[in-house]
Amino acid sequence: MHAPTPRPRRLGLTGKLFVAMLIVNLLLIGAMALGAHLSFQYGFLGYLKQQETQRLEASVVPLANAYREHGSWEFVQQNRLLWHEIMRPYDLDARAAAGSAPLPSEPVSVLIGTNTRLTLLDANRKYVFGNPSYTARSPSRRIVVDGKTVGWVLMVPFERATEAGDLRFQESQKGASWAIALAAGVLAILVTLWLARALASPLRRIARATHALAGGHLAVRVPTESGGDIGQLETDFNHLAQTLESNERMRSALVADISHELRTPLAVMSGEIEAIEVGVRPVSLEAVQSLGAEVKRLSRLVDDLYDLSLADVGALRYHHEEIDLAETLRDTLRKSARRLAGAGIGQHVALPERALWVRGDERRLQQVFANILENAMRYAVHCADAHADVFVSARQDATHVQIDFADSGPGVPEPLLAALFERFYRVEASRSRSTGGAGLGLPICRGIVEAHDGTIVAARAPQGGLLISIRLPRIAEPG
Repeated sequence: MHAPTPRPRRLGLTGKLFVAMLIVNLLLIGAMALGAHLSFQYGFLGYLKQQETQRLEASVVPLANAYREHGSWEFVQQNRLLWHEIMRPYDLDARAAAGSAPLPSEPVSVLIGTNTRLTLLDANRKYVFGNPSYTARSPSRRIVVDGKTVGWVLMVPFERATEAGDLRFQESQKGASWAIALAAGVLAILVTLWLARALASPLRRIARATHALAGGHLAVRVPTESGGDIGQLETDFNHLAQTLESNERMRSALVADISHELRTPLAVMSGEIEAIEVGVRPVSLEAVQSLGAEVKRLSRLVDDLYDLSLADVGALRYHHEEIDLAETLRDTLRKSARRLAGAGIGQHVALPERALWVRGDERRLQQVFANILENAMRYAVHCADAHADVFVSARQDATHVQIDFADSGPGVPEPLLAALFERFYRVEASRSRSTGGAGLGLPICRGIVEAHDGTIVAARAPQGGLLISIRLPRIAEPG
């Protein structure tokens, strides 16, 4: 078998950020260099062209004067030093006083080599003296003496010239440009490397923490050291990890509670059946009733779990209609009266005579009321040494209908009130399954009430026990 080909190692986050930002910086440096080059070509060189045009025009007067003095151009060919003397720039202050355009300064003239790029032609445009590399398209000016054209002076464009000054300037500009580009490139690399590490460091921490979280380490957290969006990402990650850890604890507790709740009635049923099989307990009505009670308890637990799971995903079915909540509550109290009386619990009902109209599922709301009353009855049975009463009242305001269930039992400590609506929660773990229930009644009530756009809360009752308050949106009386 052939060994698997190793996959090429990909750039990490720091490397990718470094390459991306370095490319951007180099592109910016290149754009700046191009801009400087274009500025030199069309700005500075344009300025030089303007200066050489002024120099060309300024050379006409001294050449005309020299021709008038000598009568021909032969003096230039015989004495070359006279050419340079004639072409020497005039004093700027003197020309300014005479009202003439000022000549370019001596350094600029030397730099662009204007004196060495002038060409003298006679009246027939034949070469006399000067730079011989002129063309028919070279800028020219007419030399006139006493109304007669005696010659032409031309300027060879500096793009065609190769004077030392021009070459030195170009070389100096190239050297300076390369030095600036090199320094900018090194600075860009250093700054980019620092920025890449600074930006990638918190992201690497989050990536490592995410990998650990995906591996099941739910206690992992990242330090919130950054600001802005990355800091918000760190905070959100920690919140996500905390939520996952909390959900995992709830899931484990849920599985353990369900297993415990199912094991108890199954153990009772298994013991009853085994006792009947070995003849310890005869098959009697009492044994059948005992098995039937455990089956009902199992059935009720399964039904509660099913309702709770449907409520969690919003799939619990509701048939909403306009109902009189006061009448629904009276009906539930009538059905529960016998069981409450058998448990020694007194009823104190204070309902208004007029209807309390809401829109909801009457069967589900009756389930809520019955669960609350069942919860009060079971707690009273567990506390048999204390007399308990249930107080049911209802009222309405402009927007809501409120129903209160209160009892006079021992009550629930303040810190435990918020936990009453958690599944499988019981205030006293010592309560037996026969009297304590599975701890699913109030969580189911909360799901049903919230599905009706209402709220359900627990508080200390004025009578000393537990107060459960339900608020549902009120509707107008049906016409």
